[in-house]
Amino acid sequence: MSGCQGSGKTTLVKAVAQAIGAAHLSLDDLYCTAHQRAHLAEALHPLFATRGPPGTHDLPTLSRLLDQLASAGAGDSTPLPAFDKLADDRLPPEAWPVFKGRPTAILVEGWCLGATPQAPEKLAESVNALERDEDPDGVWRGAINRFLAGPYATMFSRFDNFLHMRAPAFEAVQGWREEQQAGLLGRQLFPEEKVGLFRFIQHYERLTRHMLAGGLLPGLVVQLDANRRPQGIPLASPQ
Repeated sequence: MSGCQGSGKTTLVKAVAQAIGAAHLSLDDLYCTAHQRAHLAEALHPLFATRGPPGTHDLPTLSRLLDQLASAGAGDSTPLPAFDKLADDRLPPEAWPVFKGRPTAILVEGWCLGATPQAPEKLAESVNALERDEDPDGVWRGAINRFLAGPYATMFSRFDNFLHMRAPAFEAVQGWREEQQAGLLGRQLFPEEKVGLFRFIQHYERLTRHMLAGGLLPGLVVQLDANRRPQGIPLASPQ
């Protein structure tokens, strides 16, 4: 399942997984560690220090988990990685949840699952101030596109089906993500925190807009309203 930040995909997938005995994997729990992202930032571009865009996920671990869960027996236990968003780093293995037994299905959710790479000419122009000021030559967004076309496309080919939760517009993301962050903190956000969150969301903007415009692998698309309510389930898939 894919969906922009704050769309409710994690809540939904957790509930479904619990109801049917499935394993639930979140792409958010498979971010590269802070150390790994620091290495990416040094080797490729400074913006890779920020989690989220393609290139900042631990796909080898995801692949290993899919294999391990798919072959699990009734008596097996599979530790599932967990990421602390407030600390911006992966939790130590002893803090990971454990899935016990053989899952009825493996449900994977993440904001960019099923996204297709953009045409090269689409990368030329900045979509926001972050790209304009910190990636003027397009190195960062070009690398993201190559990750999508390479290791992410390979990972996506392993999935049987896609469910895409489509926001009414990119502008909904700020409010949804502020609600999500307030829930993590257990309080309302300060004005300066909202400013920081606005910058953070710009890391996701290009690909989110691309996905909203149909840059998706075929699958079921559910349109959401501003309150995250489904507006019907169409039969057509994106092309």
